Amino acid sequence: MVAVAGIDLEVAKGEFFTMLGPSGSGKTTTLRMIAGFEDPTTGTIELAGEDVSGVPPYDRAVNTVFQDYALFPHMTVGENVEYGLRVAKVDKRERAQRRDEALAMVRLPGYVGRRPAELSGGQRQRVALARAIVNRPKVLLLDEPLGALDLKLREQMQVELKSIQGDVGITFVYVTHDQEEALTMSDRIAVFNDGRIEQVSPPRELYEHPANEFVAGFVGVSNVIERDGARQTIRPEKIELLVNGTAAPPGLHTERGRLTGIAYAGSITRFIVALEAGGELQVVRQNVETAPGGVPSQGEEVLVGWRPEQAATIEGTQTKEEVAR
Repeated sequence: MVAVAGIDLEVAKGEFFTMLGPSGSGKTTTLRMIAGFEDPTTGTIELAGEDVSGVPPYDRAVNTVFQDYALFPHMTVGENVEYGLRVAKVDKRERAQRRDEALAMVRLPGYVGRRPAELSGGQRQRVALARAIVNRPKVLLLDEPLGALDLKLREQMQVELKSIQGDVGITFVYVTHDQEEALTMSDRIAVFNDGRIEQVSPPRELYEHPANEFVAGFVGVSNVIERDGARQTIRPEKIELLVNGTAAPPGLHTERGRLTGIAYAGSITRFIVALEAGGELQVVRQNVETAPGGVPSQGEEVLVGWRPEQAATIEGTQTKEEVAR
């Protein structure tokens, strides 16, 4: 069985590059090959123009940050951060200087003497990050490093991690299955599916112009409808929901339908509309008092509309059998 088939990637120096995909899609396997924990059966892995295929992990200019932090509980924060430098036999004065620089970069100055058990989850993750960057690797590999944090802290750390990456200037290769996380932090994103890459694009292009139905459905929420023999995807927030005879603004493509579902979600409400012409749309509306036509009711006939340029034509996604043929 092939875990990753025909991957061809080039990551720029200083880039925050994310490999995004569901579990089992091949992203972690690819990361492990870059790190040297697994060897590719064909092809090469180059780092700064040098072929490192077959080079053991400890001889590659890369470091890895994992989800579980992997800090030594019996060591202080400072000792954890210095550990790799001690192994490399860096002298004591330089170790202390580089340790303090790394902790300052991750916003933890003054934490040298604390133990991991005294820190929050977010602080422990930053210590793990400091330990990884203190060796000044050319590439930092991050395997779902925020997965163990709660939602609020994870969102905070996304912003911090992107800021830290900009400060240190090291190339980050990041693995996640969280679409919002990838869109928030990345310069470019590679979407993995079933051992291959479906699309590599900057976040905005990936979201606004998905290459196929898999990308459209995996990166955010997307509606897929078929009109005139073409499959199109439209994001829920791009669709106007018009009720009580509200006139459509000029330039919209409009279709009639009936509300079959309403879900209130705080700042937004999600509506499901069954279209007369066939298919179903999810529509998102901000919960503001100025919503045109007032609040619709389930079962009500409505008009939905979107600008033609907001509907992207997409291709389907090949199955394993189709790829094999």
